[in-house]
Amino acid sequence: MKRFLSVLVLFVFLFLSCKTAKQSVEEKKPELKFQENGLAVLNIENPLMLEAYKTEFTGDGTFHDAPFIARDMKLGLNIGNTMEAYKAKGCEQISFTWIPVIGENTPSDYETCWKSPVITQEMIDAVKTSGFNTVRIPVFWGNMMINDGSWTINSEYLARVREIVDYCLNNDLYAVVNCHHFDEFIIRRNSIDDCALIFENLWTQIASYFNNYSEKLIFEGFNEYLGGSQFNASGYLQDLRRDVAYELVNKMNDTFVKAVRSTGGNNLNRVLIISGYWTNIDRTTNSAFIIPEDTVENRLMVSVHYVDNSMYWSNQIGGPAWEKYIEYQCGLLKKAFTSRNIPVFLGETTAGYPSPNMSYDASRTSSECVEYVLKRLLDYGFVPVIWDTHSDHSFFDRNEMRIRLEENQEVISRVNQLLLQE
Repeated sequence: MKRFLSVLVLFVFLFLSCKTAKQSVEEKKPELKFQENGLAVLNIENPLMLEAYKTEFTGDGTFHDAPFIARDMKLGLNIGNTMEAYKAKGCEQISFTWIPVIGENTPSDYETCWKSPVITQEMIDAVKTSGFNTVRIPVFWGNMMINDGSWTINSEYLARVREIVDYCLNNDLYAVVNCHHFDEFIIRRNSIDDCALIFENLWTQIASYFNNYSEKLIFEGFNEYLGGSQFNASGYLQDLRRDVAYELVNKMNDTFVKAVRSTGGNNLNRVLIISGYWTNIDRTTNSAFIIPEDTVENRLMVSVHYVDNSMYWSNQIGGPAWEKYIEYQCGLLKKAFTSRNIPVFLGETTAGYPSPNMSYDASRTSSECVEYVLKRLLDYGFVPVIWDTHSDHSFFDRNEMRIRLEENQEVISRVNQLLLQE
């Protein structure tokens, strides 16, 4: 009986000790604090370094400079409205406090939420055989992320992005990974200094995880929102004063480059693409736009979009004024960047021109206009990447795994023939 009582007392003592220890740990766990905008208070002591994925796509250790890579990238295609898709309803309102969960909260729930099919190896194989040498993979890194102030990328989402990168490298394609739409979410709701902390943490995670990959993987810091508006004290989006906007643009690009380089290894020499002010050519070629200092020479490109954007929205495509405008915009880019050995990455260029956007004096069809633009961009040494999404009017049909229109396939084939002659 005494032995039984002794064992019972010991059991009760251990049980209470464990319970007390558990309560002690729970008491020490900091309680999440939230800002008025719904974001958890920043909780980033140091940028998070991830273990580098052990990829087979390590290459031979060679990392060429940006001008060499730009020439080798040739024609590109976006896998748009896919890994950058998210539940965006109300995203331009201050009440949109965090990223909504979709379905079972798996990568494919987000990958398909804007109607894209799940990307497969066979699709990317077909992109290669269609005549492209570069694939741009826009990514919304906030999907599946927890609002705890640490801005930690979900490991499953990161792994799914890696799978698509691997599909590209299986075909010896260049893969360009960026931060797309999530830059909007962050910039709208945070000070410039807090934005820098957040993006430093995000790009440290991405770069460290992909560190073992060859030069065929390229990082593009942001999409179109550098210089964009922010929520004011009344909860409305307000344009930044121009000098403040340039301060934001320049600091985010500098933060991106420093974060990637800080991870060492292959990322010390990897080509990086910094993003223009709204990726707008006029604002990006302004002297207020500053190329970040880098630790290695000639490893940076500059990203802008749509060399004929103004003509598109004013319905002047295809005529003499359109041609002159393209030359003017290309001239700005040449003077500001390529003449200084900084290649230009046209991360988004038009896949087709609807008839309402054509000029009254247009002398070309939509496909002929696409061909004209691609040839002029390549003549200037730029890297053109067609913006494409999954729809009934997409350039590349993801279901049929081919370029949708025969005349567009002929355009890509003719442009590639010219590239072979260089």
